[in-house]
Amino acid sequence: MPKDRVVIVGAGVAGLVSAFALAARGLDVTVVERSTSFGGKMRQVAIGPSLIDSGPTVFTMRWVFEELFAAAGKNFADQVCLRPLDVLARHAWDEHTRLDLFASEERTIDAIGDFAGAVEADGYRAFCRDTKRIYDILEKPFLRAAQPSMGGLIGADGFRGLLRLPHIKPFSSMWSALGRYFADPRLQQLFGRYATYCGSSPYLAPATLMLVAHVEREGVWSIDGGMHALAKALADGATSLGATIRLGQEVNEVLISCGRVNGVRLASGERIAADAVILNADVGAVATGLFGVPVRHAAVAVPSPARSLSAMTWSLLAETGGFPLRRHNVFFSGDYAAEFDDIFARGVPPNEPTVYVCAQDRDDEDTIATGAERLLILVNAPANGDRHTYNAAEVEQCAQRTFGLLGRCGLQIRQPANAMQVTTPADFNRMFPATGGALYGRNSHGWTASFQRPGVRTKIPGLYLAGGSTHPGPGVPMAALAGRSAAASLLADLTSPKSFRRTAMRGGMSMR
Repeated sequence: MPKDRVVIVGAGVAGLVSAFALAARGLDVTVVERSTSFGGKMRQVAIGPSLIDSGPTVFTMRWVFEELFAAAGKNFADQVCLRPLDVLARHAWDEHTRLDLFASEERTIDAIGDFAGAVEADGYRAFCRDTKRIYDILEKPFLRAAQPSMGGLIGADGFRGLLRLPHIKPFSSMWSALGRYFADPRLQQLFGRYATYCGSSPYLAPATLMLVAHVEREGVWSIDGGMHALAKALADGATSLGATIRLGQEVNEVLISCGRVNGVRLASGERIAADAVILNADVGAVATGLFGVPVRHAAVAVPSPARSLSAMTWSLLAETGGFPLRRHNVFFSGDYAAEFDDIFARGVPPNEPTVYVCAQDRDDEDTIATGAERLLILVNAPANGDRHTYNAAEVEQCAQRTFGLLGRCGLQIRQPANAMQVTTPADFNRMFPATGGALYGRNSHGWTASFQRPGVRTKIPGLYLAGGSTHPGPGVPMAALAGRSAAASLLADLTSPKSFRRTAMRGGMSMR
């Protein structure tokens, strides 16, 4: 019997997960990727002989991948070597003011008590309790759902579901909610930063997104070989199950015949026949016609004001000193509200940015052997890369502000010439077209934003969406869940008497 043929456009984490899941079920799977490497935003930058992770750097929710591999009869731990981090992140406000968050809740409580007093430590206990409750309420009916809705979330438990609605805090901003737990503005700033994990402002995002704090408390790991090693494990697993991955091949059009998908056409003119197509691409690329006019109505473009954050990044090899880096480090700006006002209201890089530094040769130790180490330095920026090209003077100004703040916090960075690569919002827009450089799809401002992300099914029979701009949102585990949902929905439709005739619904939750 001939196998059902599936083409997956895009070898980001969602596309690779879909390929893995479908190949494990015996389908004929071809992944087509326009880049010469797989991983999508999980990219690496080469600086001399060194490879620097220059996309997502925080790995959480390992159970998503353990379930994926187990369903295919494989052991995730045999394919990817994970090392749990004791220190989740080190935070600094100046040269002398620092606070670590730990995997151990009790250690974090003690650290906050030493940092800001017993009342703030009690506030953190309440914060942990409530963020766990938000996560527990949302995991099955929302995060794991292919096409969730507020009605479906409430209806899952009837009247009890309605009573639980206030517990997920959809109608309060994250910033206002944090003020009920913490009086110290530094702690509000620290925990408000979790909104940026889905590209949003803590002043505008719903308090529901505080659940990201619970996700991190459940575990953060480093991956031997970097985050790209995860992409390689997914690609190797998919090909071992029979999938084909074609790199350096751009899809120009999704082909429609008799009202349903029947394949894709490459830029070379080659046609690949398919019974179904999964688009692992930003919804903006679909809506603006980059995959052909016939499928434009399968997604709605994200308006510019609704775009998530972009970034300015520096991937570099450098010698450091003065500040005891951990793997994940955050250096806070002096005026958090002004930072987000610059980005979302004025549409410019912040005058004083908060700076994230991933020291990729470190885990839980303060010390490192002498010599250069691999660093990714990131600051948030507006997603205007499709209408603004950052010139050398603008990049240098942003660098001065960024490295100046690091210096004021005591971090000295000494890099040799030609040992750094800068990526601007315009560069991200070139890599991920029709996004403006937005790295997280739609922002999560307002309580309805999570329901404005498309689900995996579309109105076109045989066409599915997957990736960080679809439900359940951005970030490695969330994109993986989208890939699993796309594969599961496709398989369900193949066996349904009304195959491929369901229509799209909306839903989504952003999380890094």
